[in-house]
Amino acid sequence: MHTKITAEQIHKVYAHFKQYQDHPGKWSAENPVELILGAILVQNTTWTNVQKTLDNLRPVTNFDADKIFDLKTEELQELIRPSGFFKNKAKAIQSSLKWFKNHNWDYDAIAAKYGKNLRKELLKLHGVGQETADVYQVFIFHQNHFIADAYARRLFGYLTGTEFKTYQDLKAVVTMPDDFTPADAEDLHGYIDNFGKLHKKPADFEQSIFGDFEI
Repeated sequence: MHTKITAEQIHKVYAHFKQYQDHPGKWSAENPVELILGAILVQNTTWTNVQKTLDNLRPVTNFDADKIFDLKTEELQELIRPSGFFKNKAKAIQSSLKWFKNHNWDYDAIAAKYGKNLRKELLKLHGVGQETADVYQVFIFHQNHFIADAYARRLFGYLTGTEFKTYQDLKAVVTMPDDFTPADAEDLHGYIDNFGKLHKKPADFEQSIFGDFEI
C-alpha cells in the first residue's frame, strides 16, 4: 500500500515551491484548441517536438477547429509527424475536437451536464488517457485536480521514499486541498514540471530546494 499524500502535505509542497521557485507562468496556448492539441501531442514525446508540430499547424489552421476538420486525415498526420505516433494522435485530435464541437465548446455546460462523471466521459475519447483527461479538467474546465505525470511521480517518489510506477499509483494516493483554487492546481502542475525538467536524478534532488525538505 502506497503512502497517502494528504491535502496538508500538498499545501506544504506548494508553499515551498512558491517560496523558493519562480512562478511557472501559464500554459502557453492561444486558445483551448491549441491546449487540446498540446495535451495530445505531448504524449510519449518531448515538448520540443510538440512545439515543432504546433509551428506546423499554426499557419495552416490558426488553431481553428473547423480548419483542422477540413484537413484530410493524411494532411493532419503529416503536420503532426514531429510528435510521433502521428496516426493515433491524428485520430485522437479529431475525436476530442469533435466531442467539444458537439457540445458547442461550452465548458461550463459540459461540466454541469456530466458533473462528477466528466472524467469518465473524457476517458471515452480516443487517445485520451488519465493524464490527458486531468489536463483537460485543470486547464480547460478549470477544476481542482492533481496531474500525476512523470515529473510528479519522480518528485513525490523522492519525498516519500515510495516508487510510483504508474500514473494511477500516485493519482490514487493524493488528496488535493479543498481550498485550492483552479489557479492553484494549474500553478502546482507548472511548478512540478519546471522543477522536474531540471532535476532528474536522486543527486539532483539532494542539491535542490527539496534537499532537506520533510513532507
